[in-house]
Amino acid sequence: MATHPSPAEFAREKHVSYLKTCLEILPHEYESSDTNRMTFAYFCLSGLELLDVLDSTLTPERRRVWIDWIYAQQILPNLDKPAENEQLCGFRGSPFSGSKFDVNGVRDAQLPVDAANLAMTYTALCCLLLLKDDLSRVNRPAIINALQYLQNEDGSFSQTYQSMESDIRFVYCACAISYILNDFSGFNVAKVLDYIKKSQTYDYGIAQSPDQESHGGSTYCAISALRILNRIDEGLLSKDKTIFWCLSRQISGFQGRPNKPPDTCYSFWIGGALKLLGAFDLIDFDSNRTFLLTTQSRHGGFSKWPPELNRFAEWIKYPSDLLHTYMGIAALSLMREPGLVDLDPAINISKRTIDRLINESVFWRE
Repeated sequence: MATHPSPAEFAREKHVSYLKTCLEILPHEYESSDTNRMTFAYFCLSGLELLDVLDSTLTPERRRVWIDWIYAQQILPNLDKPAENEQLCGFRGSPFSGSKFDVNGVRDAQLPVDAANLAMTYTALCCLLLLKDDLSRVNRPAIINALQYLQNEDGSFSQTYQSMESDIRFVYCACAISYILNDFSGFNVAKVLDYIKKSQTYDYGIAQSPDQESHGGSTYCAISALRILNRIDEGLLSKDKTIFWCLSRQISGFQGRPNKPPDTCYSFWIGGALKLLGAFDLIDFDSNRTFLLTTQSRHGGFSKWPPELNRFAEWIKYPSDLLHTYMGIAALSLMREPGLVDLDPAINISKRTIDRLINESVFWRE
């Protein structure tokens, strides 16, 4: 008979099993999000890394297969006419229908829909690092050059070339990509700082874009981008008041906005922001941990809410999902849960993976 984990027990082995299963085969409900497959891989790989079992999970052959699959999603400049697709370069989230599988990347991508995506480029680079690749097949000049086509006049970034969707999430992705590749020449930093300042609201939280409501996720993205750029003091209207806004989001766990229930993922988004602001020790650790453990599923993984809230949300068909599972584990890592690997809150992968990037990546050895 299946048993529920105790509210005080971190169901480590069940989370390991859940992530291992999703790494090999996703539930069919993820079919409609196939273009985000790279990010789903990132949740699995980084989650297993934080659980300290990634090395024992993947055989050398399986690791190579994953690395080759990721590189096969890299959009490269056209050799004959590079200017024709240079704005499309980077990584996509999954293979484009009918495209040839090539472990060295794609050079003949002609359609705008078969283009790189900033979020997928960020998670692809993270996945390669987690798999201990040295990034030697990454076309850094092409990716850095493509950033200039994705930055808008107001300083924000679009997720893909000529996309109508642009906000602070993609500002973060651009900064994280530039950090990993050790090259910030692809965008205008002053415009980024101006966009972040204009996205700060009257309550000193940060919105996805100017004149919108402050939000936990966008606050994390902005603060993390500023930390990567080493501009937190310059980029925030008031560091202390932003800290106060973040701390005010804790109920038991953390809510993303005022008057909302606590949600598993915000224990990371708000917790990570507070960690980067040097104020993480001000949260109520016991209350946050207790909340997180109530969102665990008996089958492994974390859900958005505890069961008493999930049953009122008819659109939640399953008790756990990859995003909330990873964010729950990441939040517990920030709180130094025993048995979890330390997390770098800015790039959102393990600290030891960042150390390996700096020591072993071809772009950091130059």
